[in-house]
Amino acid sequence: MGTAGASASVRGEVTAAGVGVVELDRPGALNALDLDMARGLGGLLRGWREDPAVRAVVVRSTSPKAFCAGGDILAMRAAGMRGDDAAVRAYFSTEYALNALIAQYPKPYTALVDGYAMGGGLGISVHGSALVATERAVLAMPETAIGFFPDIGATHFLPRLPGAVGWYIGLTGVRLSGAAAVESGLATHYVPAADLPALEEALTGAGGVRPDAVLERFAVAAPPSELAGHRAAIERCFSAPDLARVRGRLVAEAADVDAPDRAWAEDTLAVLDAASPMSLDITFDLLRAGADASLAECLANELESACRTAREPDFHEGVRAALVDKDRTPVWTSRHTPRATM
Repeated sequence: MGTAGASASVRGEVTAAGVGVVELDRPGALNALDLDMARGLGGLLRGWREDPAVRAVVVRSTSPKAFCAGGDILAMRAAGMRGDDAAVRAYFSTEYALNALIAQYPKPYTALVDGYAMGGGLGISVHGSALVATERAVLAMPETAIGFFPDIGATHFLPRLPGAVGWYIGLTGVRLSGAAAVESGLATHYVPAADLPALEEALTGAGGVRPDAVLERFAVAAPPSELAGHRAAIERCFSAPDLARVRGRLVAEAADVDAPDRAWAEDTLAVLDAASPMSLDITFDLLRAGADASLAECLANELESACRTAREPDFHEGVRAALVDKDRTPVWTSRHTPRATM
């Protein structure tokens, strides 16, 4: 029951308790979300949305390493390099429509993140009603390192995170632990990995029709995260009104021999200096615009930016360095904005 719309890498079934269970099953690619998977997941969700027998949805992965490690960036690089704008637009429009569908879903939607959830993986988890993270979870929007920008609605949810942490996440691509994901607001619940099988059983059984109560029963307080000691510095530096002044504040932080966050500032500057300058500029502009825009407006802006960026040399070079040759030494065509000193 409930398998219509599924793909070979996305399986769906409805339990006797009326819970639609989605399994992401492309472990060899860490469940990277290709067009077939996006269409399959969207088909399942649209079918279940109209089915009164389905009262809630749970999304899980069969991979021990990843929930979903991102979108199908390799395919988009190939399409962009051959000038296939139609393929680029088809993929991103399908993915972003899926993000919007999840954000507007009328039934409880719980994503169980145990392992990597990056880029497109956040797009099919963070927009739901609950995102459960374990101590093995790793969440990130790493796009500036590959010549792209945080998309999948990230330009809507990142600037709405407390303080300036969303700007920090989006510009640097920092990898967050499950505890940091809860602290920053990306995840809603922290559950130890050892308890995940019991949680899944409860969510897909009779208790699944009231997932909030189940989640409250299993969730525990997250331990102090790697963000805890840097929140004030993140706020000071990443709340700047433009990218040059973000850099300037990081420079000042790194130059203060008495600053407790001096090493963090130095490391953060190094990350920004290694990122695509084009990507940093696009990201900052889209985050600034997204802070006052609806999700639909953000996704529309992201779609046009994605279609343009897929043709850019920095994107082709960034994906080459990260995923093709894997030498991690991209040579960017674009240039960094000069650093401010204040």
